[in-house]
Amino acid sequence: MSDTTHTKGHEYHMVEPSPWPVLGALAAGCMLGGSVLYFHTDQVWLMAIGFAMTLGTMFFWWRDVIREGKDQGCHTPVVTRGIRFGMVLFIASEVMFFAAFFWAFFNASIMPTEAIEFTWPPPGVEAMHAWELPFLNTLILLTSGASVTWAHHAVKQNNQKQLIMGLAVTVLLGVIFLFVQGYEYATAAFGFRDGIYSTTFYMATGFHGFHVTIGAIFLAVCLWRAIRGHFKPDQHIGFEAAAWYWHFVDVVWLFLFIWVYWWGGG
Repeated sequence: MSDTTHTKGHEYHMVEPSPWPVLGALAAGCMLGGSVLYFHTDQVWLMAIGFAMTLGTMFFWWRDVIREGKDQGCHTPVVTRGIRFGMVLFIASEVMFFAAFFWAFFNASIMPTEAIEFTWPPPGVEAMHAWELPFLNTLILLTSGASVTWAHHAVKQNNQKQLIMGLAVTVLLGVIFLFVQGYEYATAAFGFRDGIYSTTFYMATGFHGFHVTIGAIFLAVCLWRAIRGHFKPDQHIGFEAAAWYWHFVDVVWLFLFIWVYWWGGG
């Protein structure tokens, strides 16, 4: 146990009062409201403000968490175990989040209504070709999952060089994935408001792209910390959480590729 633990007489972390949970909730609400406004009116100002507030909250909140773990010795074994449980529950909540979009897609595709002539994809819709850009993105994301695992093994072996290389490759692949998906959206034959197929498609794949963006930022922060030598073989809970989140993003994309692109567009 650290000197801080001996001073306070226990291994638990008594969190200091922080403004970031409240500001984070306000930022998320602002971004959600802005997204709804954009879908109906094409106005992006509220969504942009919410996104900027979210990025600011992430920066300052993560800064405080890094200080608590690295400088103040707050991340004891008991606290680290609690963080792991919290991350597992967070990922479980994200699974339920995506389950709603898959449910909407399956409901529309398995039981198409008279409005779309009981066919799926609906008449006149040119669905995405699964074995072109989506398959390329699948290879990119699976490779990034392998590279983040490589980085995880490197930190356990105290191999600083391979840790940095693995994280750099993962972040780069995540950015390439987003560019490919952006190009796919720009060249798509349908827009967000063009019926039930396009709406469920963009909601499912678009929110996944948003999660890839968050994961890439998460790993970029870990890359910066790895360059500064913050991670040790027995103390790297921040990177471990980022790796778990990235693997979750990989698995969701596999389901999207199989069911939305391949099965749903065939």
